[in-house]
Amino acid sequence: MLKILSVAYLICTVHALQSQSVHTLIGSRAQGLAYASACLEDEWSVFNNVAGMATVKQMTAGFTYASHPSLTSFNRMAAVFVTPVPLGTVAAGIYRFGDDLYSEQLLVAGYANSFGLASLGMKVQYVQYRTEGYGTASAVSLSFGGIARITSNLAVGAHIMNVTQPEIATEDKERLPVILTAGVSFTPSEKLFLTTEIEKDLDYDFTWKSAFEYRPLKKFVFRSGFNIRPDAGFIGVGFVPTRYTIDYALRYQPGFGASHQATVVYQFKASKK
Repeated sequence: MLKILSVAYLICTVHALQSQSVHTLIGSRAQGLAYASACLEDEWSVFNNVAGMATVKQMTAGFTYASHPSLTSFNRMAAVFVTPVPLGTVAAGIYRFGDDLYSEQLLVAGYANSFGLASLGMKVQYVQYRTEGYGTASAVSLSFGGIARITSNLAVGAHIMNVTQPEIATEDKERLPVILTAGVSFTPSEKLFLTTEIEKDLDYDFTWKSAFEYRPLKKFVFRSGFNIRPDAGFIGVGFVPTRYTIDYALRYQPGFGASHQATVVYQFKASKK
């Protein structure tokens, strides 16, 4: 039923936009980097590669809003809270996609820790779908991730979403898709970060993502990247005045126009870890 409703809701956009059941990757930094987030280490990793939040050393809260002016029903928003604990880092987040006609809500809780040169993490997600006139459906999924530093400049990351492929509580007994992602990052200097990765939904063709992040000034960052399958281009900027960070990113996909995302993150007083 969900597939039929999705097609009726907006023909042919589920695969082209990597349907929202799949595309819960979020955060303006990630978007500015073409969502090549397998090797990213920040507070939004609980939605992306959960292992990346293992290096967060301060209690942090963030909010992000993603807007698609030509397809307002595809707007998204999310909030996250991350804090170090004696044996790692824990995080909780909420996510919403859609409008009053059709929407998806997500609650996520994650844990990650560093072991020498590697970080490992896992998260539990509760996903709820709501369609006007058809009620709600839900599922609980489990995801894992890892990041390993090969050298001080080179890292590899991988994660698997919905590893148990849980069944959605609908008459059709659909299942959440299993998504595998693997990537590599290279940091030749403190000012430059390069990354590339492959994402594969078991039911669709792979997506190739590549991006770079350049920091010409201590408090200013520029980002850009691209996707292939579906083809899309990305740019983004970031500002880090003091304890808070402001990021903005733009995505352009032929046939669907531009989408924007703005993120604000605040770091509280440093916590012991």
